[in-house]
Amino acid sequence: MSELEVKRLFRGDAAAAGVMFEMMARVFGEDSEPLSEDYLEDLLGREGFWALAAFIGPDIVAGLTAHTLPMTRSPTSEVFIYDLAVRQDHRRQGFASRLVLELRATAALEGIHEIFVPADNEDVHALDFYRALGATASPVTFFTFKSGNV
Repeated sequence: MSELEVKRLFRGDAAAAGVMFEMMARVFGEDSEPLSEDYLEDLLGREGFWALAAFIGPDIVAGLTAHTLPMTRSPTSEVFIYDLAVRQDHRRQGFASRLVLELRATAALEGIHEIFVPADNEDVHALDFYRALGATASPVTFFTFKSGNV
């Protein structure tokens, strides 16, 4: 088995991003549609978008997406982890931890010191995972709106 390599995806990595996003949708059991290379390149070129892929050899076995959010109370930013997924056949091997640790280290180098992630209260494994990484739970409820006319 090859060693794990974590790579942040940027412009020029559209093919890898497409594979990673498809893998993430499968892990979450979500429908997905093919994303054009132009869309992927635009997404990967956005300064505040993070896509970290975990490779074993040429295979992507885990992925993380996040967004940088500029704050209004100070001239700082925070990072919001949006998705974190590991292929079923590679779970419990430290890949998710490695992705989060890599994000934390890279964000710190960019002067970002706060990272947050939502987790469903029913997802005991996710709650335990984030606590094991040293995260502190915040009592927050997320609300979702549909855009358009009300």
